[in-house]
Amino acid sequence: MFITFEGIEGSGKSTQAILVEEYLSAKGLKVNLTREPGWGKLGELIRNVLLDDREITLDPFAELCLFCTDRVNHVKGYIKPKLDNGEIVICDRYHDSTLVYQGIGRDNERDLVAAMVMKSCLGVIPDITFLLDLPVNCGLQRIGARKNKTKFDSESVAFHKRVRDGFLELCKQQPQRIKLINADRQVEIIAEEIKSVIDNKIN
Repeated sequence: MFITFEGIEGSGKSTQAILVEEYLSAKGLKVNLTREPGWGKLGELIRNVLLDDREITLDPFAELCLFCTDRVNHVKGYIKPKLDNGEIVICDRYHDSTLVYQGIGRDNERDLVAAMVMKSCLGVIPDITFLLDLPVNCGLQRIGARKNKTKFDSESVAFHKRVRDGFLELCKQQPQRIKLINADRQVEIIAEEIKSVIDNKIN
């Protein structure tokens, strides 16, 4: 089973991904927690360029290409082998983030972004995607206390609103795969709802 977590900055998706990994591991299942971008040596280099190195300014298309390069490397070297071995993979961000951030947030050509993103998945699409949604101002307030903000954390409010709208549109288009979760609640309440969805899927 392949499970992904998506959402705007500050939505709490990383926390919930960790909680699901702990929950499923406690059941005796083989679970692997990963993230995008950043798997492997190449992924670490790409992550630094995309998120951290403020001396590097990327053209929107170049940014898209790097995210897709990272994904091909990630899927081929890690995600697909784990899934083929019957293991569970949980990923903090995947192709939906690229569709939304680079396609809508950056206003790249939508058809081109969609084609490149789907190619970069190498045919591996999540079984369940949890979209943790909350108002942009709430997300930005949460990340305000972060010591090490990424370049995306520092984007304009308008950018983050476009990203949120893009995620919600994807959810409307693919309701069977993408489960909308109200992230403006206590961590424990959100976790219980997510566990219930996963248990139903497994059963």
